[in-house]
Amino acid sequence: MLFSYLAHRQACNDKQRERAQRIASLPEVYHQPLTPQDKDILSFPISAIVSRVQTASLDPSDVLTAYAKRALQAHAQTNCLTEIMIEPAERWARGAHRSGPLAGVPVSLKDMLAVQGYDSCMGYSAMTGKPMSYDGAFVRLLRRAGAIPFVKTNVPTTMLSFEASNDVFGRTENPHKKGYSPGGSSGGESALLALGGSRIGVGTDVAGSVRAPSHYSGVYAIKSSLHRFIKTGSATTIPGQEGVPATHSPMAKTLEDLETFWRAVFQMKPWEYDHSCLNIPWREVKFPVDRPLRWGVLWDDGVVAPSPACLRALKSVTEVLQKNGHEVVTLNPPSPYEGLQIASQLLLADGGKAAAKPLRPFETNDARMIPAFRALGLPRFIMKIYAWYLRYIRRDPIYAGLVDTFYEKSVSEYYALIVKREDYRARWFKVWRDTEVEGGLGDKGVDFILTVPNALPAVPHRGMRHGWKACGYTFLFNLLDYSAGVMPITHVKSTDVVSRSFRARNTIERENYRMYDAAAMEGLPVGVQVVGKRLDEERVLEGMKLIEKLIKGAGLAYTGIPL
Repeated sequence: MLFSYLAHRQACNDKQRERAQRIASLPEVYHQPLTPQDKDILSFPISAIVSRVQTASLDPSDVLTAYAKRALQAHAQTNCLTEIMIEPAERWARGAHRSGPLAGVPVSLKDMLAVQGYDSCMGYSAMTGKPMSYDGAFVRLLRRAGAIPFVKTNVPTTMLSFEASNDVFGRTENPHKKGYSPGGSSGGESALLALGGSRIGVGTDVAGSVRAPSHYSGVYAIKSSLHRFIKTGSATTIPGQEGVPATHSPMAKTLEDLETFWRAVFQMKPWEYDHSCLNIPWREVKFPVDRPLRWGVLWDDGVVAPSPACLRALKSVTEVLQKNGHEVVTLNPPSPYEGLQIASQLLLADGGKAAAKPLRPFETNDARMIPAFRALGLPRFIMKIYAWYLRYIRRDPIYAGLVDTFYEKSVSEYYALIVKREDYRARWFKVWRDTEVEGGLGDKGVDFILTVPNALPAVPHRGMRHGWKACGYTFLFNLLDYSAGVMPITHVKSTDVVSRSFRARNTIERENYRMYDAAAMEGLPVGVQVVGKRLDEERVLEGMKLIEKLIKGAGLAYTGIPL
């Protein structure tokens, strides 16, 4: 065990030294301040970069220089980068396909995406020093489209947290406020995007891993439905896990860039690069002109009520929609708590063995997963006793219901959970077709679902010790396999205080609200989540565009971090 620990520390030190050497060995230009030309390039939307590169009025090498310089600045501020690929990216820029739909666009990648010659260790020390022997399907598509992968970004150990911290690369800071999480598991990506070190990146999402970082860091993302977006070839912490669909999904600094990227990827016919990708070309969406859009709002998931800051963001969107003639109704869907119960059992049906297998003795796990893995390792009768105590002594059926089912499943139990999942999905289907709503006409279902991405803004570091149990607002839509986007709306104000009359309904809510401090969190971003049906990414994008247009028209436009 001692030798294993020493090997762990050696691997971490070697990897950090490798990263530092790759940065230090770059040409001097990358260590200089941004020039006026760099700042001009960084201000362009990616559509402008593409058009200028295609017409030879902008060189891909100049674009790479500007973004690499800004990425290194962002890294110095937040520790967001893992693999530094800038040196080979110089060659890739010189040979970029200048007629492609992403010509000359630097793209950042979550650490797990496979790039030949570079590790995809995902924060596990045992997986360092094992460079990938191939480019994943997505990287191959990017190169053909003219894009330039240039950095990879940090993740939490096991990639099952809304943090971004591991022993190999260290902890990533929130780009708006030190001491807070940037989100996870695509947290390095969100920090980099928020600071302008990239305009477009790719993350993954199995419980909110592109949406929570977008909410915490103030950027944009759309979680795709399973098989809509290219994914084959990437590393993963839970290979074979399909009970809750995990998807690759793009993230962006602006909504305009997000749309440009989605369209460009589909212009490249991703189903020709990845056998798992459905042959569904990008579809143009037109909203009905003979009736108002109906927005169904999920105000509370029954586990943790939205904090005052998050509730204010959601209300500001619904009020703007109503003022502009849209219909806003309150959803009465199947229990979101039931969805959390099903999803949490499916995701770790193996007892967490796959995610824990690469961990070495004494390797630091994420604060979220330490108690979860301990619980999964306990005899079931102990968990039964604890659940009984919570239910009958503490009078907390919500927490008890999660504890009672948190154990490794047999194959037959897993099959039974799949049956429950499909029944649950069928009941949610009625939200769109029938009318599980209040306050509306009652016979046409809804066009979109609106809710918060999380009950809290970005939490303090190690806040996931309690925060992981409150991921239901995002996890729900992974279970349902719905398309879901997150967009920033506002920032926390010191006046977003908890009412004195507030009383926590359960242990999970109590522990989460203990982390909420409006004065300390002032300035952190707050977003909303826009949800569509399965494989409805285009429609979700149009819904987000509509909200952004109306918010700007009302003088409430979100302001991100300036260069």
